Amino acid sequence: MNVLKKRWAAAAAAAAGLVLLTACGSGGSSGGSAGGAVTLGFAQVGAESGWRTANTKSIQESAKSAGIELKFSDAQQKQENQISAIRSYIQQKVKVIAFSPVVESGWDTVLKEAKNANIPVILTDRAIDSPDKSLYKTFLGSDFVAEGKKAGEWLTKEFGSATGQVNIVELQGTTGSAPANDRKKGFADVIAADPKYKIVASQTGEFTRAKGKEVMEAFLKSQPKIDVLYAHNDDMALGAIEAIEAAGKVPGKDIKIVSVDAVKDGMQALADGKINHIVECNPLLGPQLMDLVKKVAAGEQVPARIETKETEFDQAAAKAALPSRQY
Repeated sequence: MNVLKKRWAAAAAAAAGLVLLTACGSGGSSGGSAGGAVTLGFAQVGAESGWRTANTKSIQESAKSAGIELKFSDAQQKQENQISAIRSYIQQKVKVIAFSPVVESGWDTVLKEAKNANIPVILTDRAIDSPDKSLYKTFLGSDFVAEGKKAGEWLTKEFGSATGQVNIVELQGTTGSAPANDRKKGFADVIAADPKYKIVASQTGEFTRAKGKEVMEAFLKSQPKIDVLYAHNDDMALGAIEAIEAAGKVPGKDIKIVSVDAVKDGMQALADGKINHIVECNPLLGPQLMDLVKKVAAGEQVPARIETKETEFDQAAAKAALPSRQY
């Protein structure tokens, strides 16, 4: 019996060692948690746009540079996949969890599980609408309402002297997501000051180029007169440009376009005159996130909200910025 117990104990120890090695080796990091590295579980929205691809690259490269062991998952824009990933990170007992929520609602249960496991959570890029602020340590990202307002302010300046009704179509981001909700609100708040500005059609393009093209094609068929397109991101605007050109119209002239993001393809379209104005949303959150991860892991106090610095671009500014654009 004693011999059996010893054999069982030896096998269990070997298995535990194998599990530890597997966990430490994932993500290609060196040192692993056995060497004292902080382990971060990151649940990404997906790879729906050029912005998101740049965001992912920034996080992965910054984790490596900071010596943080990164466990990464792609939710493919599905909330249930993110919840599963977060639960997996809790089971793996990572030091910190960070994620960009697909939508704003429905996170309380899983975040309470993380809290009960004493694993701090950081929200990146997108916020949640939970009234329980103790479920996460901090939010790192943009002010999406302000981005919408900037787009609206450009529009009201551009069409300030127009005498007739200005017909606007809107390509919204993913339904229920913080950037879609807030960019819509900020824009609507600004244009509401003058009744001549009217949103004649508004629909989600899911932040993707393909869906942006598809929805714009429908707008062009259903709306006899479109003066402006407001796109919640550059990828949807780029898809819409294809639809506008296929319909025999000139983007940037026949239909003015204002967008949010300032990814390289969007900036090129702006430089080419196909987009008229872009409000920046910076995806390069990696270095700031890793700094926060280390502080939170060490038990340090951090601000409840940290906003990224962003600007706006017209055609001249886009041409100047493009040669050194990182994303």
